[in-house]
Amino acid sequence: MNERPDMRLLLIAAMIAPGSLPAQTAADPSPEEIERIIQKVAEKETEFARARENYTYRQRYRFDELGPDRRPVGKLEMEADILFDKSGKRIERITYAPMNTLRNIIFTPEDEQDMRNVQPFVFTVKDLPNYRVRYLGRETIDEIGCYVFAVKPKAMVEGQRYFAGIVWVDDRDLQIVKTYGRGVGAGKRIAGQRFPKFETWREQIDGKFWFPTYTVSNDVLNFESGQIPIKLVITYRDYKQFKAETTITFEGVDQPSPEPPKPPAKKQ
Repeated sequence: MNERPDMRLLLIAAMIAPGSLPAQTAADPSPEEIERIIQKVAEKETEFARARENYTYRQRYRFDELGPDRRPVGKLEMEADILFDKSGKRIERITYAPMNTLRNIIFTPEDEQDMRNVQPFVFTVKDLPNYRVRYLGRETIDEIGCYVFAVKPKAMVEGQRYFAGIVWVDDRDLQIVKTYGRGVGAGKRIAGQRFPKFETWREQIDGKFWFPTYTVSNDVLNFESGQIPIKLVITYRDYKQFKAETTITFEGVDQPSPEPPKPPAKKQ
């Protein structure tokens, strides 16, 4: 996000410092076991990323610029259906997009990239070499036993966006159930931007995979001209599986799709 008017500002990309974790509920794994867990998490997340490509869903976001009294003074919001067309191509169909009334903040391509790829963070085998992962301990959230890891990029390629923060991993399914952090990156394009901290929760949708369902950010963006408080809420809902004319492999088993996809009926 850029401040309006456009100014040269320094990027705040500091990683979120982890707070104190609650008392451990079980023995910590050994260093060797931690390495195996991290590898298995990446493999499970890779399966999930492939599976999610066969799902339709509705995504809605609302970004509020707040005044000194924490009341909205401007907003940007949009709702879109992520679905398939008749040929099986994945598309985004915007269903609601009122006028942008933000006063002092400009949404940038990096903000869009964060909402699409960083805030619903998926940690695949392909991503594993790009990140440093440090085990923090164990924690129970919503009665789910979790391994907790600090994650940050090893290096940053210009134009690429990365996640930096904390992830909670279900100690049974070895999938991410919660993330807390911010999007980070490097390069001239983002030198004048500020990126808020956010928290994303997942839910188990189909009995096997944990899908992002809710992202929230209540933060203050520190510009040279002053502080601008913001609030961001993103929801992902109505996940439905659709078959495509492709073969996707899960755990070594080929599962060909028998029929081409059909676009879902538009919801009122």
